Amino acid sequence: MLRWRKLGRLFNPAHSRPWPWMQEFAQCPTPFVLNDDVLRVYFACRPRRGADRQYVSHPAYVDLARDDLTRIVRVAQTPLLPGGDSGTFDEFGAMPGSVLREGSDVYLYYTGWTRMQSVPYTLAIGLAVSRDGGETFFRAGPGPVLGLSLDEPYFVTGPVVRIVDDQWIMWYLSCRRWLFDGGQPEPVYQIARAGSSDGIHWQRESAAVMPLLSENECQDILAPFFFAGKWHAIFAWRQPSAFLGGYRLGYAWSTDLTTWQRDDSAVGIELSADGWDSQMMCYPQVIEVDGRILMFYCGNDFGREGFGVAELVADAPPVGGERRLR
Repeated sequence: MLRWRKLGRLFNPAHSRPWPWMQEFAQCPTPFVLNDDVLRVYFACRPRRGADRQYVSHPAYVDLARDDLTRIVRVAQTPLLPGGDSGTFDEFGAMPGSVLREGSDVYLYYTGWTRMQSVPYTLAIGLAVSRDGGETFFRAGPGPVLGLSLDEPYFVTGPVVRIVDDQWIMWYLSCRRWLFDGGQPEPVYQIARAGSSDGIHWQRESAAVMPLLSENECQDILAPFFFAGKWHAIFAWRQPSAFLGGYRLGYAWSTDLTTWQRDDSAVGIELSADGWDSQMMCYPQVIEVDGRILMFYCGNDFGREGFGVAELVADAPPVGGERRLR
């Protein structure tokens, strides 16, 4: 069983509302080692709703001191990407999923979303590239690197990319269907996997890679990490009737990153009794830095109240060297 110690909430833009485009939400916190002093966390924020009551989403970052994660060094002054062109997959927003170095470049995989009529939105996975170490980004192209397909007609989202033994692996969320409860559309999505040789061209390998508790269970971002001789993964899940408050964290382990053994009782972290993560925990991301394994995650209302971090507590030190992982 894992055991995590919560270190608290780190950033909530609603407290300071630093820019008109960053008024609330800090969704999908995605950590990235910027340099020897700074751990950068990319996230998605929103301005206040417009007169049409519709949201847009902007990718941004906050820099944290590596020797004291509670100390904020810097907050992005402008969005990392403008909205996509009219009609494109990311016209109304971009939400980070993974950031990693590829040679001298930095790759940002993100979810782009656009609005629909019969259902609220559709989503696809895009790639942006930085040539200045992760400060500014440009789109690799106007379209997604993973979009709709013959067998995935609704949306794909939530990319988590790792390079293991020179092979690129993406875990993402695949929408299986839309449910209509009292006339309100609600998506059902589950973890799937794709592979690549270059990080740009992807081949979908399988679907529903994580065992389900029920047919319509919804699974959130999968965060894999290597520890004590095997692979572990944290992910969020909910039943479809609990969209607004039902996300909890689940756990699975694997020896080959293909077959996962699920055991949510071993996740080692629960909702707080009160406060910002007392109703929901979602969007987990795990990183090993400075000999620590840290899990960043969002709390209530999908990160409306910001994100926080927990640290893995264990007697055995992390096992390194067996896998080349980025």
